[in-house]
Amino acid sequence: MTAIGVGGSLGGIATVLGFATLPLVTGVIGVVFGAAYLASPTWRFVVVTDDTGLEVRARGLTRFRVAWGDIVRVVASPSTHTCFLDGGSPDKSLLVPGVGAPAPYDLERRDELFDEILARVPPDRVKTVTSLDA
Repeated sequence: MTAIGVGGSLGGIATVLGFATLPLVTGVIGVVFGAAYLASPTWRFVVVTDDTGLEVRARGLTRFRVAWGDIVRVVASPSTHTCFLDGGSPDKSLLVPGVGAPAPYDLERRDELFDEILARVPPDRVKTVTSLDA
């Protein structure tokens, strides 16, 4: 729906101002949308840990909470400080992105979170790999 609105608006602007200004207008709209995305808090997660488990919050709301004992497995790459925490279902799983690991969200204190997950999850549930993409 947004794409139709933007496309229709660009068509109207091009008709009024001339087709030579279309690339300029398109570029400006792209910069505005990009800035709005970067300013948006929707892709920033806060992960809170305590003695009982791990909680993931977004925009002040709890997305999920998983107890340390309920974690099915952790796949960890110590060389990149990246790990995947399997909470038993996709909606209770988390990727902690490390060096060079792409993720659609950002986490603060990633290195500390990586270390705490490995310290709290029983070693028999942790699989160490060179890289998560392998």
